Amino acid sequence: MEINSTNPKEDLQAIREIMERSSKFLSLSGLSGIFAGVCALIGAAVAWFVVLGSGNVHYDEYYCSVGATPFNQVSIILGIDAIIVLIAAFLGAYYFSSKKAKKSGQKLWTSSTRRLLGHLFIPLVSGGIFVLILAFRNNIDLIASAMLIFYGLSLVNAGKFTLGEIHYLGLTEIVLGVLAGIFILYGLLFWVIGFGVMHIVYGIVMYYRYER
Repeated sequence: MEINSTNPKEDLQAIREIMERSSKFLSLSGLSGIFAGVCALIGAAVAWFVVLGSGNVHYDEYYCSVGATPFNQVSIILGIDAIIVLIAAFLGAYYFSSKKAKKSGQKLWTSSTRRLLGHLFIPLVSGGIFVLILAFRNNIDLIASAMLIFYGLSLVNAGKFTLGEIHYLGLTEIVLGVLAGIFILYGLLFWVIGFGVMHIVYGIVMYYRYER
């Protein structure tokens, strides 16, 4: 938007938009949220139907039967499943965001991008380490809760450097994480809602609001 000296109100709006583009990462695509949600649903389906036998294999029972070893076949496969989902989600975010940035004539890698990633990864990496500690100590039923809470914290922390909806998505993830910690038997369900359903809902809202 060009500055028009004959209309101060439009000038202020133009200056505000220029400052926002320079201080915030606005190339985050709603399609990346939808893609991440679909990846999470696929990963959860693999965990439930393939690894856990549609609920026939329960964490506590399995750990008792194998002598409470922290890294057995089930936990390793679940970990690989989660890592694949995470990598696919980040690759999707990069692809769709770079496509949006190119379409709008903006650069993807800017100082705003670096600030966003820095504030995103500090809670995210800390949460990943904490989840590994929980797995090593056999506190498996708290992993879904920890993942949701730390992911929500990372979104809230990074929300000030991108679109405002990210902040509210983060708060939603934190609430779901707390509920997953209270209702432990439904941890996977809350994980599916948080990482799957909420990402898809967020992605659809963002796409129709900013990209149509």
